[in-house]
Amino acid sequence: MIPNNYILYFIVGIYLVYFIGLIIPIRKYGIIPRKQKGLIGIVTAPLLHSSWKHLVSNTVPILVLLFTLHYSYPTIAIKVIAIVLFLGGFLVWLLGRNANHMGASGLIYGLATFIIVNGFLSNTLQPLLVSVIVLILYGGLLWGIFPSSKKNTSWEGHLLYAIAGVFAVYYFK
Repeated sequence: MIPNNYILYFIVGIYLVYFIGLIIPIRKYGIIPRKQKGLIGIVTAPLLHSSWKHLVSNTVPILVLLFTLHYSYPTIAIKVIAIVLFLGGFLVWLLGRNANHMGASGLIYGLATFIIVNGFLSNTLQPLLVSVIVLILYGGLLWGIFPSSKKNTSWEGHLLYAIAGVFAVYYFK
């Protein structure tokens, strides 16, 4: 059984992994598409960040979205996270461009998409209100699923994890 404070563990974990990565070269364990050695990244990529700025920019959204998911969907939160992480990671491994994909932003896109889509498809007020709030806070994420001039941004990771979030909605319907 995973304790209720897994959100805190995850946040502490990504910071711990970042600082370990300053000493030991662990950033090479992101998702490297279609390479056997890149399969480990399906599990490790959300913990790895390429820079301090990358880590800090992912911290607040992942904290807010994990908290929102946990308190809005307590019975399925861990299962949604697992589906988004494993399916999204596998899709990046299968379809992503040849690069080292890492960071919690894929999980951010998957969770935001799950919360928004599930809320709009529900017939109850609370999930709808939560989805509207998440849409207002993170609606700008939409632009991150399109190719951009930022070559170090995994737009395809954003897109594929978002697709995994939509899959999770339909899986739990």
